[in-house]
Amino acid sequence: MSKKVLNVEDDVDITTFVSTVVEENGYIPIVAKDGEEGMRKVREERPDLIILDILMPRESGIKMYHELKMDPSLKDIPVVMLSAVSKRTFLRSQAALTEFGDETVPEPQEYLEKPVEPGDLAEIVKKILG
Repeated sequence: MSKKVLNVEDDVDITTFVSTVVEENGYIPIVAKDGEEGMRKVREERPDLIILDILMPRESGIKMYHELKMDPSLKDIPVVMLSAVSKRTFLRSQAALTEFGDETVPEPQEYLEKPVEPGDLAEIVKKILG
């Protein structure tokens, strides 16, 4: 059975791009348009990998990532961040969330800044999923 990759992204063009790369490499793409829908799909679909944007309406990738890594039943799902926001800025945002008493969350498996080449994304997905 093919592995499932959840892409949480509000930009339709990037959603199409990521879904195409995922599908062309033999995986099943699942799509969510924001972190709120993304968390619902994580619980329903139990994806093998999540590709997550940061800046989205309703629930950001910052909050979704933190929520994923704080949930014992979901924390082991690998996450690739794909965003126009720099890795350094993202890591600072995660550190800020821990100031409210939460424990520190691990860094994502990979961090890609947009735009990304299809081959680079495919290579990372294959490396994580085998």
